[in-house]
Amino acid sequence: MLGRVRTAVAHSAGLPLRRPGPSLQLADDHAGRAVQSPRESRRRLPWSTGYAEVINAGKSQHNEDQACCEVVVVDRRCSPRCNPVPKECTEEAEGDLCFHYWGLFDGHAGSGAAVMASKLLHLHICDQLRDLVDILQDSSPPPLCLPGIARELPAEQNRAPLAQADAELPSDALPRFHLEKAVSHESLVIGAIENAFKRMDEQIERERMTRLVAGGCCALAVVYLLGKVYVANAGDSRAIIIRNGEIIPMSREFTPETERQRLQFLGFLRPELLGNEFTHLEFPRRIQHKELGKKMLYRDQNMNGWAYKRIEEDDLKFPLIYGEGKKARVMATIGVTRGLGDHDLKVYNSNIHIKPFLSCVPEVRVYDLTQYEHCPDDVLVLGTDGLWDVTNDREVADVVKEVLMDYEPNDPCRYTVAAYELVVRSRGVLKERGWRLPNDKLGSGDDISVFVIPLGGPGNYT
Repeated sequence: MLGRVRTAVAHSAGLPLRRPGPSLQLADDHAGRAVQSPRESRRRLPWSTGYAEVINAGKSQHNEDQACCEVVVVDRRCSPRCNPVPKECTEEAEGDLCFHYWGLFDGHAGSGAAVMASKLLHLHICDQLRDLVDILQDSSPPPLCLPGIARELPAEQNRAPLAQADAELPSDALPRFHLEKAVSHESLVIGAIENAFKRMDEQIERERMTRLVAGGCCALAVVYLLGKVYVANAGDSRAIIIRNGEIIPMSREFTPETERQRLQFLGFLRPELLGNEFTHLEFPRRIQHKELGKKMLYRDQNMNGWAYKRIEEDDLKFPLIYGEGKKARVMATIGVTRGLGDHDLKVYNSNIHIKPFLSCVPEVRVYDLTQYEHCPDDVLVLGTDGLWDVTNDREVADVVKEVLMDYEPNDPCRYTVAAYELVVRSRGVLKERGWRLPNDKLGSGDDISVFVIPLGGPGNYT
């Protein structure tokens, strides 16, 4: 959010884009819901990225969305034997990696986790990449092991292992296993991003009391590194690429319905996590006590289809996944299944923790920018669920196309205007019956945050 809670979007030097006092008041106006964007600022976001946001229609006190845009330099990890503060570890050195980063964090039950993640997730990604600086810039395959620091042992303790290592193997000895897998540089970056999300979640858990971090957040992060765009999603925010009118999905939503089998499998393996209140099995509706002994449709963690089973006493428990569509909930509590935080979340009026069923690991999709020639109208759109709840992929692409056609290809503000229009049109217009779209359907009453990132045109990749 670019408002009172935190100024989270930063330009390439890492400085926040601060609004004057009246804008802060507009950002917290649930009735007027003025759309905020940095289009009047002289300091452009990297790649001329467009950004816009609007607060919700009153469901929470503040805008719980947070956003971050940074250019991050990755220096090599220092050896434990180097000086405490060596120059090459604290300043950008020749050969260091640099990545561009965009992040959207949709908070729930408070903005604390979203604020913390917006400040720190890119730093965790940077830390995870520090061992890979030389490897990623070398065209040869990654080494299976990185050199470690040998422990300094007395000479007599070192002799035996060396002697054993130098001993010749019998000439007829065959390797027990064949060398198995080829590991790509791309997969190393994916692993670094996945581990960064885990480290971020662990930090939120450790510091949630001292930092007063309430609730959790969905996280959608984009990293541009060495010609490739990595889109990491944990939650129900979404990303699409619009290229020459074609729509390329770069994420999928993680909800109780899309992750039903993973959740059920965990409940099957660890029934103690369900307490004595829930069943991991799914039924078309709640079972009534009078239906004991009858056969009812069901499915378990191994099934996509449905079958019949005889109803037993345990089947009367509340289902692990309850509801349908946007109303589906895990343990009747939360509607997303991946994200950061939520370490204190429990089932209402019980001691059953929800967190074991909520994964912090993102799905990472990769797009190779070097494989295509992109025009200035090709963009990557990131949006929190406030956008996608009322707008589909094609409608988003049509709005972007309409806006970009009205501006010269080299006009850097065109992408901010596109983001602004996406937010305005998904918010709708306030009428007597609430916020309404042009077709008179309900507009989004949620917080809405949108990035429009250009993929083509001069000077974008500097």
